[in-house]
Amino acid sequence: MKDILLNIVTAIVESPKKVEVEEEAQEDGAINYVITVAKEDMGRIIGKNGKVIRAIRNVMKIPAIKNNKKIFVTLSENPQE
Repeated sequence: MKDILLNIVTAIVESPKKVEVEEEAQEDGAINYVITVAKEDMGRIIGKNGKVIRAIRNVMKIPAIKNNKKIFVTLSENPQE
């Protein structure tokens, strides 16, 4: 699932080499994916009124449901320089 998310995000941004996706396991068995992108690309990932990040989260629900897992997709508060 991490690879799917990485492919989606790198297709959207202008600096695909600066994209990082970290996988963090939580206590309740859920997985949190933290996306870090370049500072200039934050607006592209968020989108107008958060539509792009919401769409990414909805698309990522599909493989999560197929694998019977619960996932969260969050953006890092500290973008790369």
